[in-house]
Amino acid sequence: MDPLSWLYDAELHIGGGHILWREIIGNLFGLVSALGGMRRRVWAWPVGILGNVLLFTVFLGAVFDTPANENLYGQAGRQIFFIGVSIWGWRRWSQSRRERGPHAKTAITPRWATWGERAQIVVLYAAGTVAFWWVFGYLGSYGRWTEAWILTGSILATYGMARGWVEFWLIWIAVDVVGVPTLVRAELYPSAVLYAFYGVFCMVGFVTWLRLRSPGEPTRPRDQEVRAS
Repeated sequence: MDPLSWLYDAELHIGGGHILWREIIGNLFGLVSALGGMRRRVWAWPVGILGNVLLFTVFLGAVFDTPANENLYGQAGRQIFFIGVSIWGWRRWSQSRRERGPHAKTAITPRWATWGERAQIVVLYAAGTVAFWWVFGYLGSYGRWTEAWILTGSILATYGMARGWVEFWLIWIAVDVVGVPTLVRAELYPSAVLYAFYGVFCMVGFVTWLRLRSPGEPTRPRDQEVRAS
């Protein structure tokens, strides 16, 4: 059996349950990416993309024949959005690090979002949740409101990370609070456990970025524009 076939089919058996190794590995990539993001390293973006590709196949359980056999369109859809936003964030952080010079290790200097940017986050979170709830009604997703909340928050959090906003950690926490029980109900236990760990990790990340933020708060969005490393 070639490595790709093994990765697709391999399962971990615990009691009477079956867990795909690609779910475990995909979540580990996500964890490593989150650690890289907290440390403001450019490599966090491509590592995260690898995890997104694997998890996309897991969350479309009825399509890719996973043990859970549930289609979580919100979870699967956010992997696609993650890849798109991550490519943009990867380019943004890479450009910023080049601007910092050849000896720079970190990509950005964290900053608070402006009040205008915070207002945009709130409006987009509400509008996005309603819009995806409507879409998932036609797709028949597993848990329309929770999936819509998770997908919208994930997109905004990833965008906020690319911009270097300290608040992006808080958005992730809001996603995790809803995501953990949703994944437990869908019997995607590795993802549920990782989401719970993410919640704690995001609290640490928030405090870390809070301490590293730019001295003095910007008066305009461009004053402390994120520079990628």
